[in-house]
Amino acid sequence: MKHLWVRFGCFMTGYNYNILRNCSEAAFKSVKKYTAAMLIVCILWFFIGFTFAHRYLSLSLPGCLLAGMLATIIIIQVEKQIVLSINPGKLLLIFRGCLAFMMSILGAVIIDQILFEKDIEIEKISYISGKVDRILPSKTEELRKQIATLDTTISKKEQERNNYIEDITKHPTTTATTTQTATRRVPVQTVTATGRDTTTWKTVNDITVASTPLPNPKIALLSPLDSTIGAMRQQKAQKENELLHIRPALEKEMKASTGFLDELTIMKQLLSASYVALGFWFLWILFFLFIELLVLFSKMGDRGNDYEKVVLHHMNLQMRRLDALGKKFE
Repeated sequence: MKHLWVRFGCFMTGYNYNILRNCSEAAFKSVKKYTAAMLIVCILWFFIGFTFAHRYLSLSLPGCLLAGMLATIIIIQVEKQIVLSINPGKLLLIFRGCLAFMMSILGAVIIDQILFEKDIEIEKISYISGKVDRILPSKTEELRKQIATLDTTISKKEQERNNYIEDITKHPTTTATTTQTATRRVPVQTVTATGRDTTTWKTVNDITVASTPLPNPKIALLSPLDSTIGAMRQQKAQKENELLHIRPALEKEMKASTGFLDELTIMKQLLSASYVALGFWFLWILFFLFIELLVLFSKMGDRGNDYEKVVLHHMNLQMRRLDALGKKFE
């Protein structure tokens, strides 16, 4: 358990503890310094990742924790590019500075949307009202067209129903005619050429016609037609109710579907309307920027330590061995 914090620092910075433990106190202090700076940045970005996942991705607690850990891992890997560089070049320093500037803006935007939550909610009212004003005419026109279409269809159905009732009133019943045919044989007396009387049988069809009064078949059509008209009237009443409450419904829908980009737009309106909010936002950007540059400034301020010299010495020895091995096989 000896040097537990230094071991943790080696894990964070990528230093080899087996090499570091044989180095001077200056190397230990460098590891501790880098570890402290990286921890500050990691804690900050864990909070940002957790908050972003919870607020905008609507993840559960495990998902938010995973998002925070993922942000922390990314930050650690980025910082290692500086910490593990021996005499980092200007291009790497410029790249890390630009990355720190972008990350500071992203962090400030996410954090400020939490700090300005109440102000954003107030500004969101006018923002949503403006969006509703743009959408409302088309939505209202669409509902009016649907109501007019239902009115026309209901009128046609009611006219059809009145025609049925008129026909039923004039002809409450109809006559159904049935015809039955019965076949029978009858004897017919005839005289032959020789003068003899003979009897022949002839087939005769007896046709019986019967008339039965039946209710008008259009009576059966009234019940389903009434059901159709009733359903269409309910649809019309529902559409009229939607038309009456369309603005509150749209405002509720817009408020529920407000996303990250909408809140960015609201934040822009808020900052452009208040110099106090704009100044506070710039303070947060500078705060994040300086924290992001902690490791970079720490690395630039170091003149090197014996750990880096040991690493370079091992590298030079290995290169000499490889060169000697190459000459041996030539």
